[in-house]
Amino acid sequence: MKRKILVALFFLLATGVSAQDYLNCKLVAGWEQTGPKREYTPDNLYEYMDGNAESYLLYGFTHMQGITCVSGAKKFVIDVSQMEDYDFAYGMFASNRDPNQATANIAMGGQIQPRRASFARGNYYVEIAASPEGDYSEALRAFITKMEPLVPGRNNPPDTLSWFPAENLISIRLVPESVLGLKQLKRGYVAKYNQGQAFVVVEASPGAAAEVFKKVMARFADAAASKIGDESFQAKPPYLGEICIFRKGRYVAGYANLQNAEDTAARAAGLAARIP
Repeated sequence: MKRKILVALFFLLATGVSAQDYLNCKLVAGWEQTGPKREYTPDNLYEYMDGNAESYLLYGFTHMQGITCVSGAKKFVIDVSQMEDYDFAYGMFASNRDPNQATANIAMGGQIQPRRASFARGNYYVEIAASPEGDYSEALRAFITKMEPLVPGRNNPPDTLSWFPAENLISIRLVPESVLGLKQLKRGYVAKYNQGQAFVVVEASPGAAAEVFKKVMARFADAAASKIGDESFQAKPPYLGEICIFRKGRYVAGYANLQNAEDTAARAAGLAARIP
């Protein structure tokens, strides 16, 4: 029995250590840590990021650890932020990535540029900033390749992303508050298309989603009930064009900013069919 307890304790300690191995300059040969490890919480993140801290807090930031690695004159500032959940971590990545550059098949999503690399995995958002001027793509890729499997959590993109039709899709991002400018839709994914945009908001339960749907529908004086999902309506407010919003289980979703009511309803029905 004593031996089993010691083995279990060793396993727990080993797991805890390995979970931090991703924050290690020696993952790549020729790099050394300079200065102490950084740690920040929501209370003092402003001391590190000043005006940019607000965007992290919007995406459910809970804790950051970071180190600075050097190799000769080269310097990499590595920061690992823990968010409330994997949706927020992916949302942080999507909001910070360069939309004009391709994303890489790294964990839930990643991107490597000449002086910057980032990816999201599980509840974690990882970013590396390089200096001075130059192209550090190869070294950044080496660090990301070593770090990614050591970061805990899921490495597949959020399931919600696959529900949006791919045709004419421009981008998908997580809006951390007021989806479509409606405060009742507190957080959700928004997909931008060549024409119009679609969204999906996830609530805790079908009952909670029904309450949200009811409040949203009450916002529109011209709302007309339709037959998509469990309940739905269409309207044409001046600032959102033709809209169709529906509830399916614990999801509130729909289309907005389109010009034709029938097309909007058809697209909303198609989205509803893709939501499990």
